Amino acid sequence: MNHIERSKAVELLKKYNKDPFHIQHAYTVEAVMKWFANELGYGDDEEYWGIVGLLHDIDFELYPEEHCLKAPELLREAGVGEDIIHAVCSHGYGITVGCGKTIDVEPVHEMEKVLFAVDELTGLIWAAALMRPSKSTKDMELKSLKKKYKSNGFAAGCSREVIARGAEQLGWELDKLLDMTLQAMAACEDDINNNIM
Repeated sequence: MNHIERSKAVELLKKYNKDPFHIQHAYTVEAVMKWFANELGYGDDEEYWGIVGLLHDIDFELYPEEHCLKAPELLREAGVGEDIIHAVCSHGYGITVGCGKTIDVEPVHEMEKVLFAVDELTGLIWAAALMRPSKSTKDMELKSLKKKYKSNGFAAGCSREVIARGAEQLGWELDKLLDMTLQAMAACEDDINNNIM
């Protein structure tokens, strides 16, 4: 595994992403990936899982029509290893991007399957948290999240199909994925907010 230091990964993220929303999303997915690494028995690789989460949307802000297609070029230029590049691109598996191409990089490792499953879901959970008086995930219950998930008009940009496919790829019930991702976000919320400040 060709590792890139976190500080360099943050520099790289900010080279191609200026929108605070995109940067917050990257920090959120990084923190959630690290939580899952520990939870699923990959604690020694938590930094690596986090870096994949941090860089997963590296090309989205500048090249939304070529999302996951432009990423390899940007990451290789920065000396990022092929394992990270594969993981980053695999979160778009089966999705047709704006330029008409369908991403064919399949998530193989459990880490890649987790990334695929939680990427959209973290967006939906944040959106649900912002509707709460506390503006926090810490006091959100699974039943409240499930209600938002089932309401197609809510956070319509977050694909339920992709989230459901993510749970399936992991061999998990949807409820398990929703519950664990909610736990991860509640546990990491302060760290994510501190990163953004």
